[in-house]
Formats: sequence, C-alpha cells, structure tokens
Amino acid sequence: MVQAYILIQTEVGKASFVAESIGQIPGVIQAEDVTGPYDVIVRAQADTVDDLGRMVVAKVQQVEGITRTLTCPVVHL
Repeated sequence: MVQAYILIQTEVGKASFVAESIGQIPGVIQAEDVTGPYDVIVRAQADTVDDLGRMVVAKVQQVEGITRTLTCPVVHL
C-alpha cells in the first residue's frame, strides 16, 4: 500500500467544492480545506505508485476548480 499527500491549489472560492468532490473518490482517506499556499490537502492511498499516479491524473486532477497539484508520497525511513 502506498500513501501520499496531495497539495492542491484551487480557483478562488472553490476550495470547499474541491475538497468535498475529492473526498468521494475511492482511495481518498481525507480531504481538508486549509489556509496558506495550498487550498486543499488530501491524503490518499493506492496499491502501487502507478495506481496512485493514475488516481491523481484520471480522477483528482479532473475535479473542476483545481489549478495545480503536488503529490508527496509518504516514505518510511
């Protein structure tokens, strides 16, 4: 199992809609509105890194109102 944080920038006024929409995607553990340089932070999981990448590109980035994403895989050192 691979987990990652996805940092999301949205159009003005779209953070709540984006967080709510992404929260419905299978594999998303948590989606929260935040303040700062990013508007939404998501914690997601998938079986493999490739599956995680497909989720981000095919599902997360397709949500209306997103302008930029940054995916940060969790590592266990």
